[in-house]
Amino acid sequence: MKKITSVAIIIMLLYVHHANAQTKSCCNLGATNEFAMLGKSSDFQQAHSAPEALNFTPTTGSDVTFAVADGKNGSAYFVKTEIKSKKFLFVFHEWWGLNSHIKKETERLAAELSRLEINVIAIDLYDGKIATNADEAGKFMQEVNQERAIAIINGAIQYAGNDAEIQTIGWCFGGGWSLQATILAGKQSRGCVMYYGMPEKDIERMKKIESPILGIFASKDGWINKPLIDEFEKQMKSANKMLDVKWYDADHAFANPSNPSKYDKTAADAANKVALDFISTNFRIK
Repeated sequence: MKKITSVAIIIMLLYVHHANAQTKSCCNLGATNEFAMLGKSSDFQQAHSAPEALNFTPTTGSDVTFAVADGKNGSAYFVKTEIKSKKFLFVFHEWWGLNSHIKKETERLAAELSRLEINVIAIDLYDGKIATNADEAGKFMQEVNQERAIAIINGAIQYAGNDAEIQTIGWCFGGGWSLQATILAGKQSRGCVMYYGMPEKDIERMKKIESPILGIFASKDGWINKPLIDEFEKQMKSANKMLDVKWYDADHAFANPSNPSKYDKTAADAANKVALDFISTNFRIK
């Protein structure tokens, strides 16, 4: 009897160890942690001007909540198609949070892609917190709990539905999470646009990517720079995954119209056209 009990205890301990290892493996996203740590950098903070004031009134979208496995609802800004559609574009905010600028961008994307009947949903990874200055943004970005962020994204995938076709787009902090959401979406994913976000560095996670990736980067970016992206391209090629990299003669945050010191309309418009073409093509391919 003692022998049986001992064996049972050993099996139980091995199971717990395995479960813990699985959880750690699932949620140990080194790339997102690495980017979050930039929030401590004074240079990185100084490169981000506080968002300009915006008098935004929602016209086509609305705030929604959805169930999350950890028991605390997730929130998002949702522009829903008039005709029922299984196509979804997940939008991931910059380090400021899901502010009025991101909601406006969500409505813009929905309008520019309206011919394809795409639901556009901006997911809040800050659980309602919105930064108004770089100190707050850096703090909020560092405080993001990976397990919670993953649970929110998985909740959004469930909210879209098991038959949903999902693409993702994000900028800066959201650029890295756009890629992570694509990995989480698995076979439901159709494409990912990441603007100057931290790329994945773990080739085993790269192997889980099921759709093409469009990387939009800035040649003057002091953090998401060419050596980093060159290595990303090399690893993605090794993993036999599709990655198209576009470089623009601009600085980090060049596509953010609320950043007066970095916004480059010429580069932003050019990148937006490439992104829209990419999204449109991927939703047309069956």
